[in-house]
Amino acid sequence: NNMLREQLQKLFPDHKEEVLPEESSSNIWLQDEPLLCKYEKRNGKPVTLIEGYTGADADFKILAKELKTYLGVGGSVKEEKIIIQGDYRDKIMVFLKGKGFKVKRVGG
Repeated sequence: NNMLREQLQKLFPDHKEEVLPEESSSNIWLQDEPLLCKYEKRNGKPVTLIEGYTGADADFKILAKELKTYLGVGGSVKEEKIIIQGDYRDKIMVFLKGKGFKVKRVGG
């Protein structure tokens, strides 16, 4: 990572690196409708689903990536749902609310 940074610094010597506060690390579109946070079992394994996002797919993928990094777990994006391995509803809701989303817990 540092080598890349140094190479970029040589290419763009005038560029000042912007350090954004963690909260706004991504400009994900925030919707008015709440995101839905659901718990399900798939093939006997617990998963947490986040659905109901009406923004761009690209934003949703960024959100999925940030969530997986935040939780340190695997997951995927399928059919406009983020699927996180394990039951992380509480942590996910805290994370999403911290980003400015409204979140609604569905089921169990």
